[in-house]
Amino acid sequence: MDTATAIGSLAAAFGLSGAAGLNAWLPLFASALLARLGAVELADPFGDLESTGALVVLGVLTGADFVGDKIPAIDHVLHGVGAVVAPASGAILFTGQTGLETDLPTAAAVLAGALVAGGVHFERAAVRGGSTVGTAGTANPIVSLAEDVTSAALVATAFLLPILAFLAVVALLVTGFYVIRRVRRSLAR
Repeated sequence: MDTATAIGSLAAAFGLSGAAGLNAWLPLFASALLARLGAVELADPFGDLESTGALVVLGVLTGADFVGDKIPAIDHVLHGVGAVVAPASGAILFTGQTGLETDLPTAAAVLAGALVAGGVHFERAAVRGGSTVGTAGTANPIVSLAEDVTSAALVATAFLLPILAFLAVVALLVTGFYVIRRVRRSLAR
């Protein structure tokens, strides 16, 4: 195992898991499509995501989530579902990315991916809640589009510049934690 490749794979896994916290389906679909095109390789059994059936299902779910998340009543339901789906997606992506290039135990990869995606999703839900309250939901489609664009950018960065994707996810988690903490302090006063 090449150490530089393992570090890059681990950094990419963090980037993909963070992207899943913002949009659970987009990183899975993009990774599966890239695997199908031969641009990336996913570890077994996650390489099965590149099958035609899986790509169709992931594509439909990605599209439905993209549209549904722009509609205020539906976005709340999707965020509730996302509390389960995002960590699962993050776990799949983390494990699929690290399985070929690292000696990281599968259980550790699943846990790391679920925690990263779950943490980002929690912050996303908190920001969206603030947007809903502060703008009566009118800004939610714009916030949702920003989440989708950021998720797609993280996926691209994870495969092209994995260390940068890792740093972006760390910055996202730290900034989100700081903002949530500050808002809670303000509300307590």
